[in-house]
Amino acid sequence: MRSVISSVRRPRGSLEAEVLAVLAAAPEPLTPAAVQRALDQGAELAYTTVTTVLVRLHDKGLVTRERAGRAYLYAAVSGPDSVEVRVAARRMRKLLDSGADRRGVLARFVAELPADDEAVLADLLAQAERAPGSAAAGG
Repeated sequence: MRSVISSVRRPRGSLEAEVLAVLAAAPEPLTPAAVQRALDQGAELAYTTVTTVLVRLHDKGLVTRERAGRAYLYAAVSGPDSVEVRVAARRMRKLLDSGADRRGVLARFVAELPADDEAVLADLLAQAERAPGSAAAGG
């Protein structure tokens, strides 16, 4: 008789989001073991899985890490709202970088923006042009 193993796969990126939420809620940087304990499924997740997620988040610039003896302490780069914004912006950038017709993709994206979002984009571009040392400001 064959044994059937039921494995429930997480939606892509959900473990990263959970780890980021734990770090963002923490009052101080955490070790991988502390992150593992804080996750709802902590008992089900291997320490190495949590460590791998933390390393990947660090490589993406979403968390900081500092050496503490033989381990690292990890902290979210910013609060929970900013983490969500960073993740969404990174996904958008990744999609944009994967296309061949960058100008066409940007043009279509802007053309399909609602008026409110278009106004926000125009305001952001104007701020970037006024910012000292920005590429848009010529320096």
